[in-house]
Amino acid sequence: MTTENPIFRGCATSEQSRSCAKLDVYNWLSDVVNTVNAEELVEIRFKNTRKDYFRNVNQLKLTVGEMVAVEGNPGHDIGMVSLTGDLVLRQMKRHKVTLINGEMRKVYRKAKPVDIEKWDLAMQREHETMIKSRQITAELKLNMKIGDVEYQGDGTKAIFYYIADDRVDFRQLIKVLAEIFHIRIEMKQIGARQEAGRIGGIGPCGRELCCSAWMSSFSSVTTVAARYQEISLNPQKLAGQCSKLKCCLNYEVDNYIDVQRSFPPKEKLLTEEGDYTFVKSDVLRKTYWYAYDGKGPGGLIAVPVERVKTINKLNRSGKKTVQLIELSEEDANKEKITNDYATGVGQDSLTRFDKPRDINRKNRRINQRRIRPENSAQNQQPIQNQRPDNRPNSNRNNRRNDQRSLGSKNQTENPKNPDQNS
Repeated sequence: MTTENPIFRGCATSEQSRSCAKLDVYNWLSDVVNTVNAEELVEIRFKNTRKDYFRNVNQLKLTVGEMVAVEGNPGHDIGMVSLTGDLVLRQMKRHKVTLINGEMRKVYRKAKPVDIEKWDLAMQREHETMIKSRQITAELKLNMKIGDVEYQGDGTKAIFYYIADDRVDFRQLIKVLAEIFHIRIEMKQIGARQEAGRIGGIGPCGRELCCSAWMSSFSSVTTVAARYQEISLNPQKLAGQCSKLKCCLNYEVDNYIDVQRSFPPKEKLLTEEGDYTFVKSDVLRKTYWYAYDGKGPGGLIAVPVERVKTINKLNRSGKKTVQLIELSEEDANKEKITNDYATGVGQDSLTRFDKPRDINRKNRRINQRRIRPENSAQNQQPIQNQRPDNRPNSNRNNRRNDQRSLGSKNQTENPKNPDQNS
């Protein structure tokens, strides 16, 4: 009879040494000769994020991926072997080991088909138990949320994982749950990040959540890490699916801190052209951005960090530099070529919008349209087409102007006898 592991379905089998769970450990000491007591220590992992260490007192030949029955409190539990050998000792120093009466728990035997079937029946009750426990919590008006329920392998005990902001008195809840389900109850509080790791999901980066993929221990994350990395302090973008600050904010903050130690202070730069105020910085490119006080925030200038250090030294000694940025001959030629560049057709330059706009030109054009021929003796000639484009409407305006100029000319030649002029 072949048995399938319901919890570890889709992960490694007994013939494989790797699995898809974040609790998997690579034994990089597998080819090293084991010590005397290393064979007695085994790492066992259970459902979700729970794993522990046991003693192989019966000297069983266990391999990674095998299902075993281990000692519980009370009864027994079913788990998967995840690590053996000398590396277990190193793992025990990093993680907390559960002891019973001051001793490590034991590995009873390899799991039998009957143990697997009983364990499968117990796990089928987990979802129903979680829904019922949430209803009971709401009836008791407890400020807590039950996120998951995990049954022990023999079905005599269940662990209720809950989330609560404040301290909760759940003694009455334990009594009600024990009477309804007839099992031993254990309450374990978890955080929002641990709940997100248990549920899983896809992050904004497009990959699986770090807490559900490989992270097993969480460190505190503050907004100081975002400030060092010049990240906008937007709560919606900095928060993860657990409504807490993203753990990835701590991944590169040490590199940013090391680089910024050699950066100069963010002071105002004084030059003969004028004063420049600091706006922002680019840590990766080692560049500061400044704005000229006369132009406002629109004209930003990128200045290398080394150049900023030089100007700061001159300003502290009471001197001013001639220019904010000193261009070499090669850079000056490149800038000249860039400014003179035109499109392939030879029409307008790509930098035409950088030139200041002539506002008076538009005002003069409007004033010329408002001038009429009868208002001035100098404007007796027909008004030429003043439209910037050659549309069909321009000819209509020319005919109107010709008629007006002709009438005014006749009146000027014989103002006393209008009939003769007609």
